[in-house]
Amino acid sequence: MKRILLGTLFTVASFNAMAQAPGGPNCGWGNLLFEGQRGTPAHFLASTTNGTSGNATFGMTSGTNGCDTSGALTYGGKSWIAMNGMIDELSEDMAKGQGEALTTYAVVLGVKPEDRAYFETVAHQHFTQIFNRPDVTAEDVHNNTLGVMKNDARLAKYSEQA
Repeated sequence: MKRILLGTLFTVASFNAMAQAPGGPNCGWGNLLFEGQRGTPAHFLASTTNGTSGNATFGMTSGTNGCDTSGALTYGGKSWIAMNGMIDELSEDMAKGQGEALTTYAVVLGVKPEDRAYFETVAHQHFTQIFNRPDVTAEDVHNNTLGVMKNDARLAKYSEQA
């Protein structure tokens, strides 16, 4: 049951980790309709307009409606690990080389089922490199994990997609 709850929590957090300005800062009819307005209500209405009509998606695929997908997406929120208070549990699981938080982290990173046990072993072997100081942040842990994965022939493919 705990595994299902953890998986659900991470999945919901991933869906809620919205990128800033997908398709560009001027993308969609919602942005056109509420141009110049500030605050949560205006942003919510613009987002709802774009989402319910599908015009931002159309604009991103066709290059219309003020949309441009050439720029990099950004995210200004907290890391999903920190946001869910899971860094301590992830640390414990990684130190042991197994556990629900570590498995969930592998799933979030896109590690296929056949490589998850191997990922857990590699993460365990490189624990001190990943959690390299007492005040390590979730972003540091994530970047350090990706660094370890990039240097492993079997896991490198996952580090590029994460």
